[in-house]
Amino acid sequence: MGDPVVALPSLPSPAAHIHLIAVAGVGMATLAAMLKERGYRVTGSDQGVYPPMSDFLAQAGISLLQGYRAENLVPKPDLVIVGNAVSRTNPEVAALLQTDIPYMSLPQALEHFFLDGKRPLVVAGTHGKTTSAALLGWVLERAGRQPSMFVGGVSKNFARGYQLGAGEFFVLEGDEYDSAFFDKDPKFLHYRPQGILLNAVEFDHADIYRDLAHVKQAFSRLLTLLPAGAPLLVCHDFPAALEVAQTAGKPFMTFGLHQDAEWQVEDVHDDGARVHFTVVRHRREVGRFVSPLMGWMNVRNALGVAALCAALGFSAEEIAPGVATFLGVERRQEVVGEASGVTIIDDFAHHPTAVTATIEAVRWRYPQRRLWAVFEPRSNTCRRRVFQEPLAEALARADGVVIGPVYSKPQDPLDPAELFSPTELAAALHVRGKEAYPGNSVDDICDFLVAAVRPDDVILIMSNGAFGGLRHKLLHALRRPS
Repeated sequence: MGDPVVALPSLPSPAAHIHLIAVAGVGMATLAAMLKERGYRVTGSDQGVYPPMSDFLAQAGISLLQGYRAENLVPKPDLVIVGNAVSRTNPEVAALLQTDIPYMSLPQALEHFFLDGKRPLVVAGTHGKTTSAALLGWVLERAGRQPSMFVGGVSKNFARGYQLGAGEFFVLEGDEYDSAFFDKDPKFLHYRPQGILLNAVEFDHADIYRDLAHVKQAFSRLLTLLPAGAPLLVCHDFPAALEVAQTAGKPFMTFGLHQDAEWQVEDVHDDGARVHFTVVRHRREVGRFVSPLMGWMNVRNALGVAALCAALGFSAEEIAPGVATFLGVERRQEVVGEASGVTIIDDFAHHPTAVTATIEAVRWRYPQRRLWAVFEPRSNTCRRRVFQEPLAEALARADGVVIGPVYSKPQDPLDPAELFSPTELAAALHVRGKEAYPGNSVDDICDFLVAAVRPDDVILIMSNGAFGGLRHKLLHALRRPS
């Protein structure tokens, strides 16, 4: 289990000084802003922080210290929150461990500072949790419930990844990743769920989970925390999610596109700007909905949110306005812009299931246009060969594919035999009759695409990171006069 967490004393507000190590991650930066809004004096440290994250921290009033150093702990803060991106060998963490300063992980801080007196609703699963959690928060907001919310992305409706509301509900994105070097439990085990929406369970995070059974074990632990009578909604479309729910020994309802799901959708169509669908339960109509988001995955996300809200006592008339006006989350099927007749879309997809769903969603919204899929092997799983063949199957749904170089992570060194191979992926796509190009750099990829695309093409960029700023470089390059 690692080091014991130092007991936290009662901290007065606003005098207490809270310092966050590795503050530039989306979750940590969001937490820093929440603590600042609550009245604490907040500082943070990180390495190589640039816009937009540096701008976000500055706008939130967070004093940012560049680099990890022992001096960052002087003057002595009242509490340190340690992000899961750093280890005990980090120079600032090593200095912290030589002091008596209390410290905790991000999810422990959320639990300690924000969940007392609230009714936490946890949205979990290997896919769809950020969008679904942000959607749930917005549906509750439009229904007048003034929810609190914490998600690992920027909700376009709230213009940030959090909301501190006066209402009873606190919506949390339930991340299955570990919490910190001293707290190896999944983050979602700290969130005291009084309602759970479980979207999907598949293998991911190969750096911390051995196999699918290990992943299922983590989600099973989450479900054991749910009190009797609290709603549990499980996606029927993912067998492992059903298995987790069935072994939990708790009543649950299912939703999804599968014909045996309790909650389903009918009469689904995309008019080119919005998706229309009817929600049914046991084949009886519950309500008609419309969403500006694209693709079946987002229809399913909306269905799960609607089913959970119905279980909480909301009517279709209360749920529908939030679904209809939800603008999505930044970097989730986000239209970056258009240049020279080419539309550029950016997405966070990095798992074969999400890559497949995202490509199919773009195909559905732009059915007559040539589609280029640009993929960066960046996540801790995609950097490995685990998804070598499944990614070929997923990316083959595009007309042309460009693969970026494998992202280098000094903190996660891999044997060459373990590394994902862009060249091998390109060869597998060639066999399938697809044009595929393994790029050597972001500039190389940009040059290739500018030369290869033609008006009316769509470029879909997929990465769980910045991809070297490719989205903006490509847009600017296409706008330059030839």
